[in-house]
Amino acid sequence: MSKCEQCIIRQFNSLKSLTKNELIRIASCKTSKVIKKGSLLFEEGEHINGVFCIKSGISKVSKMSDNGRDQIVNIVQKGDLLGERSLITDEASNLKAIAINDMEVCFIPKEEILNNLETNPKFTMDVLKNMASSLKLADNFIVDMAQKTVKQRLATTLLNLEKKFEKNKNGALDILLSREDIANIIGTATESAIRLLSEFKKKKLIDLKGKEVFILNISELEKISKGL
Repeated sequence: MSKCEQCIIRQFNSLKSLTKNELIRIASCKTSKVIKKGSLLFEEGEHINGVFCIKSGISKVSKMSDNGRDQIVNIVQKGDLLGERSLITDEASNLKAIAINDMEVCFIPKEEILNNLETNPKFTMDVLKNMASSLKLADNFIVDMAQKTVKQRLATTLLNLEKKFEKNKNGALDILLSREDIANIIGTATESAIRLLSEFKKKKLIDLKGKEVFILNISELEKISKGL
């Protein structure tokens, strides 16, 4: 079993604020899992009873709308923690998480995290900061969905992905999203997303090779995002 106090992944999230002894305790009670591409980490309505620390891989986090469409609200990757909010509120998750590619995650039981929240103020503050950051992103997402056109939302999404993900060896974004995934991020039909992506490609704003997306013109995408 890998040792939490020696794991570089914790430097990317709230676990960096835990003491060596606290990390040793977590290492003794956590479980490591491999989540295969397309598999669930957790389902909407499920009591998670812990947090997931992502060691490798990418997951989409979504909510089912009343019309039966999955709305992707976040994409998480190596270094992110999942499940903090359900943990603190003691409510069932209102979201589900599915692996976009093969993932390796560590699952830390609820009791251990709550114990650390009660005894380590620095850790508590870090968790609160992360939750505040998530709320800010959610606010921006709501405004974008309400006020931006689908074309603007696509440009915004591509820019966000460009900031969040590194490039692979081909120079494409290091995340492979299906056209349906992209449609579910920007809140439109898959056909509309395909049409807009083709339009962006024709204008040489992006290039597409299978699921690979190459960002070619950031400044023009920023103009479209702002409705200019």
